[in-house]
Amino acid sequence: MSETIRLVLVDDHSLCRRGLCELLEARAGMQVLTTVGKPDEAVEAIREHKPDLAIIDLRMGATSGLDVVRELQEEGVEIPVVILTMSDAKEDMANALRLGVRGYLLKDMEPADVIDAIRRAARGELVVAPAMAGKLAAVLQDGPQKEKKSSLAQLTERERQILEHVARGMSNKAIAKALSITHDTVKLHVRHILAKLNMVSRVEAAVFAVEHKLTEKAEGEARTSLRDTVHAMTRDAR
Repeated sequence: MSETIRLVLVDDHSLCRRGLCELLEARAGMQVLTTVGKPDEAVEAIREHKPDLAIIDLRMGATSGLDVVRELQEEGVEIPVVILTMSDAKEDMANALRLGVRGYLLKDMEPADVIDAIRRAARGELVVAPAMAGKLAAVLQDGPQKEKKSSLAQLTERERQILEHVARGMSNKAIAKALSITHDTVKLHVRHILAKLNMVSRVEAAVFAVEHKLTEKAEGEARTSLRDTVHAMTRDAR
């Protein structure tokens, strides 16, 4: 990723696009490659410009921003996505995170917090609006864990180590430093972990790791550790 964060903005409200563009370029020194107002043009714009990050509104008329995310995935366009929305519904955040988005932010956040969250998302961290932290805990506990999770036995020892670090809310960069390996190596291991466990996001993987390691612990201890994991994932957004 280049030193200057390069972005594509997707939102059907021109005022919102204009304001966000000015905020990120003038105050944060980021580069907005293009802004898109029509969801059906978003995938082509993202494919053409190859940004470091795409910021996509959740609701755009009859179209959901998650439809754009799905289309990107179906076409093999591997660009991190942050959802920026007015919706503080737990279900909307759950659906977004299960698609593997890099973040879920609210439009009523303070500008400085939005800038900070986007910078962290561009570094590979999961970012969630502070107001959604409590709902994130509920999403993690209610997540689609039961029907599709495979055993940790299929992971290598290194993959287990990395999964434990993911469960603590650490970014790929932080994991690489902790294990003295390259950032690209961590990214490859994370992809392998998600594939082996049949998951689409590191949020699911983090919760699975916490729940697996706590199977023989008391219920109260499990709740505390899960709460710690949520805190680690969201602490820097505060």
